[in-house]
Amino acid sequence: KSVQALATFFKIKPEEILVVHDELDFKPGVVKLKHGGGNGGHNGLKDIDRVIGKNYWRARVGIGHPGDAAKVAGYVLNKPVTDDLVEIERSLDKLLKNFDMLIAGDFANAQKVIHTS
Repeated sequence: KSVQALATFFKIKPEEILVVHDELDFKPGVVKLKHGGGNGGHNGLKDIDRVIGKNYWRARVGIGHPGDAAKVAGYVLNKPVTDDLVEIERSLDKLLKNFDMLIAGDFANAQKVIHTS
């Protein structure tokens, strides 16, 4: 609901929104940009999809997987181990270093740079 409230107040179209979220399917340190598509079961994305649709950008930041589906909830809600945290911070730095391209709407080049560096 917060995303919808901000988008409505500032008159931001869904395709102009970038949501940064954790991604269990990627190793820590991996970051990928994606436009639209499914939510992969991510509860936060499900909520956003319900209120603004799926036509928004996502920065999927890898956090790794605990290896056991029963441990996922605790894993995502707790602080990462030090080595993983270092890699996650590096991936966020990579995203921020290319943020000017994202703000300018140059997502294709941002994807190329972020996905290959």
